[in-house]
Amino acid sequence: MPQISVERSGNVATITITNPPHGFMDAATVAELDAATAELDADPAVRAIVITGGVPGVFIRHYSVRELETLARQLRERGVAVDPARPVPPRDIDRVFGWLEATSRPVIAAINGFAMGGGFELALSCDLRIAEEGQYEVGLPEVRLGILPGAGGTQKLPALVGTARALEMTLRGRTVGPAEAHRLGLVHELVPAGRALERAHQLAAEIAALPARAVAHIKRLVRTAGAVPRDEGLALERTLFLDLLLSDEALERMTRMNADDRDIRDV
Repeated sequence: MPQISVERSGNVATITITNPPHGFMDAATVAELDAATAELDADPAVRAIVITGGVPGVFIRHYSVRELETLARQLRERGVAVDPARPVPPRDIDRVFGWLEATSRPVIAAINGFAMGGGFELALSCDLRIAEEGQYEVGLPEVRLGILPGAGGTQKLPALVGTARALEMTLRGRTVGPAEAHRLGLVHELVPAGRALERAHQLAAEIAALPARAVAHIKRLVRTAGAVPRDEGLALERTLFLDLLLSDEALERMTRMNADDRDIRDV
């Protein structure tokens, strides 16, 4: 049974992740996500993406611990050892999560239930996170298994909550409910139960209606802001600003605003 379904409505694509009964992520989930994102990447009509969970009360509970245990046993039997001088190369999950960050389309997580470990790391890879009220938790509890968040969590969480809070949460393996997640800045909006997907679709449609080239350039600049020297980032900003200023769409929109004496918010 497929774990991933993709639906298109206008220029918004919705990826629903369903792996009953628990809603775990596993290698099959990642493979299907890889295929789905490759398909969306090749479709110029898609201008925004929403990701949500298909199991009631679950976004993605976490990565399958049973699969991790099996992998650990297999690697130990093969005598695999870690050599700090030879970093582990990117895996399929890294490629998928990296695509979510790098694609020119905005990606919105509609968090409708538990999102821990790898499930929360997927949400952290999205550009916007909308959570609904409910009796569930999100976070990175991997330390309780003697491991660590291994799909970007240790690098992405501090950018949202700061080093001190990220350390407190990951060292304790502490997960939080949606209200605290919103207070901490882990999610952008908190909506009533059952409304996360609806709100995510509203935001996706809003952004998809804006000039796609400008949206893509803005996402690229903001996403790389902490990864490149400031002078380099500012230089790229100036370059991409000029690229947009010279575009037909920008000229048409500015002309319309000036001709009608509109407020910039109403263009």
